Amino acid sequence: MALDRRGFLKASALAGGALGWQRVSGALDVAAHPAVPQPPAAPGKALRILILGGTGFIGPHQVEYALARGHQVTLFNRGKTNASLFPSVEKLVGDRNAPDGYAALKGRTWDVVIDNPAQLPRWVREAGAALRESTNRYVFVSTLSAFANRRAIGIREDGQLHEPGDPDATTVGNQYGPLKVRCEMEARAAFGDRALVVRPGLIVGPGDLTDRFSYWPVRIERGGEVLAPGTPDDPVAFIDARDMSEFMVRLCEQRASGVYNCVGPRPGLTMAGMVYGIQAVTSSDARYTWVDADFLLERKVRPYSELPVWMPPRGDSAGWARMDCSKAIAAGLTFRTLADTAQATLAYYHRQPPERQAALRAGLPPEREAEVLAAWHARPR
Repeated sequence: MALDRRGFLKASALAGGALGWQRVSGALDVAAHPAVPQPPAAPGKALRILILGGTGFIGPHQVEYALARGHQVTLFNRGKTNASLFPSVEKLVGDRNAPDGYAALKGRTWDVVIDNPAQLPRWVREAGAALRESTNRYVFVSTLSAFANRRAIGIREDGQLHEPGDPDATTVGNQYGPLKVRCEMEARAAFGDRALVVRPGLIVGPGDLTDRFSYWPVRIERGGEVLAPGTPDDPVAFIDARDMSEFMVRLCEQRASGVYNCVGPRPGLTMAGMVYGIQAVTSSDARYTWVDADFLLERKVRPYSELPVWMPPRGDSAGWARMDCSKAIAAGLTFRTLADTAQATLAYYHRQPPERQAALRAGLPPEREAEVLAAWHARPR
């Protein structure tokens, strides 16, 4: 099924605007998400925040926001990734894989510790041993992949989790979700009700090196016939790294604890809403051919990796993009517009070296996309 922009607008109008899109000045209104409200003012007392990591993907957004709100930030990492960032911020060097790797933290105290990169339970366990007496709150970045049953729609924080992974695992392999469950357990064991767990879904936006969302702005900007998976109404979900980072800092200000699902947007976004929203911030002539999920699976086109963001909304993945994050929204999670996320993602992509731009790490290569589209058009009708 091919659906161009005019066809999409007509279909949306006939459906009573079910997708929540409008025509504004001859173009699509990309505000599928509500505008980001002004966050509450930071409390009078500045927090002393230690960020484990802090120079990768989400860390820089946390640092910038925390500094803007008057907090004092210290970074702890190996000093190898983006070491030139934040020259005025205190940096402590240590290697969590080394004996006595936390030595640089001895004798120091912080109000909050944010642990961004930990995937192995040992890292969380050792962080607990080193920091449980040194902080009032420990924030662990987990994942929605911790949930074992994705068939259900609207899974809340108390949903069924995977059986915990090996507490002594040295590699992640295919145990990402189970190991994150074990990490959450280690965090609670060390910090009790001082532990705060944030479970994001797909994290996107400027700074992402996985291209699991970037593929779509880049591909749509290139134009032409675009293979769009499933149906226009298939749900999708992700969280802008800036929205997540800012929410985490505000949770720290609130002295929150417990677990928060962290995914958006609000209201729910569809594949059609996403691709047309992205296209609206470009001058692209892209047109979309919607290819049936079964046809894609028969040809071994992998959802979520070769066709990023998207998972067929049925069976074991029926609830994949329909998690419940009402608790986080009530606590202050806000969402940037899709336009903001798409524009910032494209700007970041275009700042990368040409060889990096030419080698996306997710999505269909052009020749593979053309092959699948040709097979779809040639199928018996």
